[in-house]
Formats: sequence, C-alpha cells, structure tokens
Amino acid sequence: MEPTARSRLVTIGADESLLGAAKLLSNTQIGLVVVCGGDGAMVGVVTKTDVIRQFSQGGGGAGTATVGGVMTRDVVACHPTDGLPDLLSMMGRRGLVHIPVIDEACRPWGVVNARDALRVLWAEEKYEEALLRDYVMGIGYQ
Repeated sequence: MEPTARSRLVTIGADESLLGAAKLLSNTQIGLVVVCGGDGAMVGVVTKTDVIRQFSQGGGGAGTATVGGVMTRDVVACHPTDGLPDLLSMMGRRGLVHIPVIDEACRPWGVVNARDALRVLWAEEKYEEALLRDYVMGIGYQ
C-alpha cells in the first residue's frame, strides 16, 4: 500500500491559485491535493468537489481564487502506522474516499484511496484463506 499512497501525494501552497489546484486534480489518479504551509506541514486539503463548487458559483472571482480560500481546514488524517481495517471503517463512517497520511510533524507522507486500501485487504484475505485451506487439507504451511 505504501508505494501507492505515496504516489497519490500531491501538494500545493495555500497562496497558489485555485486554477493551479484544478490542473493538479485533472490527473485521474489524483482526487485530493494536500495544502501545505511554509514549514511544509499540512494546513488543509482541496478536492475536485471544492474546485467544482467554487467555479460553479461563477462570478469573476473563480479564476482569481486561491487554494487557501477554498480548502478544507478541518482535515481528517491518518498516520503511516494506522491499520487499514480501522482506517477503512473510519473513512466509511465519515464518507471519505481519500485521506491524507501525515507524520508526527503534520507533514504529508501520502494519500490513501479507499479503493486501493480495499484491494490490499482483499489480497491479504485471499492469502490467509489459502494458507488456512492448505493447513486444513493437510498440506501444511508452505
């Protein structure tokens, strides 16, 4: 999961233009951009929904809006040591598809996508099932 989470990480400064964030989000693999302050710590996130909402409200300000003006500041994040089952459960309860992964200093480390996390858990479950089946059938662990 680690390489995938790290590959989904894209950051932007709070003073950057919303158009810049929209360009980053136009990549189909990126659904959330982590907004960082001058010290590199996460200060918020911007999603495709945030960008669409701002541009759909129209007016002349959409093209000049900054990321800091539209970002979500109260961010739910996780840490690299958090377990996937607990993380997926929390994402499900809160209706999140993406969640930033941060270190102890609140610096971004990656972004977990629910679909990627489910794939990892599914693969682990299939492997454990195969081990159990082999053990029960007398083949033993290989």
